[in-house]
Amino acid sequence: MKINEIMSTDRYEFTMASGYFEEEMKDKIAYFDIFLRRNPLQNGYTIMAGLDQIIDTVKNIHFEEEDVEYFRNQGIYSEKFLSYLRNFKFEGDIYAIENGTPIFPNEPVITVRANLIESQILETILLSHFNSSSLVATATKRIVLEAGKPVMAFGTRRCHSKAAIDADKNAYMAGCCGSSNEATGKYYGVPTLGTMAHSWVTAFDTEYEAFLKYAKRHPNNTVFLVDTYDVLRSGIPNAIKVANDYLKPNGLPFKGIRIDSGDLAYLSKEARRMLDEAGYPDATICLSNGLTAEAIRDLNMQGAKVDSYGVGDNISYPLDRVGGVYKLVAIEENGKIIPKIKVSQDEIKTINPGVKKVYRFYDKKTGYALGDVVALSHELIPKDTFTLVDPTDTWKRTTIKDYEIRELQVPIFKGGELVYDVPTLKESRDYCTREMDTLYEEVKRIEKPHKYYVDLTLELLKLKKELIVSTTEKTVPKEKKIGGLW
Repeated sequence: MKINEIMSTDRYEFTMASGYFEEEMKDKIAYFDIFLRRNPLQNGYTIMAGLDQIIDTVKNIHFEEEDVEYFRNQGIYSEKFLSYLRNFKFEGDIYAIENGTPIFPNEPVITVRANLIESQILETILLSHFNSSSLVATATKRIVLEAGKPVMAFGTRRCHSKAAIDADKNAYMAGCCGSSNEATGKYYGVPTLGTMAHSWVTAFDTEYEAFLKYAKRHPNNTVFLVDTYDVLRSGIPNAIKVANDYLKPNGLPFKGIRIDSGDLAYLSKEARRMLDEAGYPDATICLSNGLTAEAIRDLNMQGAKVDSYGVGDNISYPLDRVGGVYKLVAIEENGKIIPKIKVSQDEIKTINPGVKKVYRFYDKKTGYALGDVVALSHELIPKDTFTLVDPTDTWKRTTIKDYEIRELQVPIFKGGELVYDVPTLKESRDYCTREMDTLYEEVKRIEKPHKYYVDLTLELLKLKKELIVSTTEKTVPKEKKIGGLW
């Protein structure tokens, strides 16, 4: 069954879209921001990802006749609205921060400017790509930075179907050296890696026979999985015996071993000693088994002898979420932009209103990122001195000088046409590495990272406060005191 991707959209997007249509609001221009409220995994940053998938979705967005018929059978949409969907295509503008960029809470990552129906229908699918891709990329970067050695993405079986391909593609962008998933190799040019599972070993009468048969079939890929029975008393001795009996006499390389269970620090040190004593100092050791960034940090601290890591679950299916949201921030009326705000008793859910730009400041001497500022789109940022103002505790201010400034969002679509030169996966990978190098180490540590500055301009702060007051005065009834209680 072929599924039209845009149909993977929440129902309320269509009920609202039809409402806009019937209320003759379909031509009203709206601005929506995607942003995140917190970094996932208690991390100090998030890695932007999913923009390539969003571009493909927007380029191809349409409704098939069978989709229109499906909506007709629901009995809640007018024929005029169904006719509108039949000819639907995206004709608006999209601005976004590029894949591989470190991003932070409460700054606009993607901004959509389009008519109310177009912008509303895009919400679910844009958030789906952004949230899932950025989570994988962020989890990967944490692990890769902590490992300091090659990390292979082994998580295909932990994902849902096609999500595995996207997960491993994003993992490669964020720093993995390759993937176990052949589709990422075929479609995205990601190096594919892997040798055997425990089932290969148990399919033969002996472990030695399993290793020997594999070596004869794949003589240039001899990494043996040595923990099926006993790593030190069986697995490594049999791997060495195959190297002595077959590989070495035939001039073939003994590539190494993988350990997938047990005390990885202890076993790796013993394995290194045994391989060296047997005359195979170049045989590598790969460690796997549900590894997290914290577990890899501990392995490194304990002196584990490791040349590479294989990580599955905690790259492809991390136990957290990005939680990006999609909020209306402005409406165009009679050529004028009217800022909109969502107010909440939960302060973190009160959004930053208006059409905005986000800028990143870099220290001219060191190249390190000093912080980001969110400004209204018409504001000019001075190039010599700027004061960063904490959006909550406005008395907290930091004045910076001698900086370079960069606007983070770039045009992606204009008038429905793609105007962005989409980089290759390798280019995004290299860009991500360079961008991460601009962050202070304190922001990148995996426990209690330093909070990166994301501040608002004074003008945006003033607008936000004014809108909070005016909106609540207009919409929230004044409380009445009854019987001594509020």
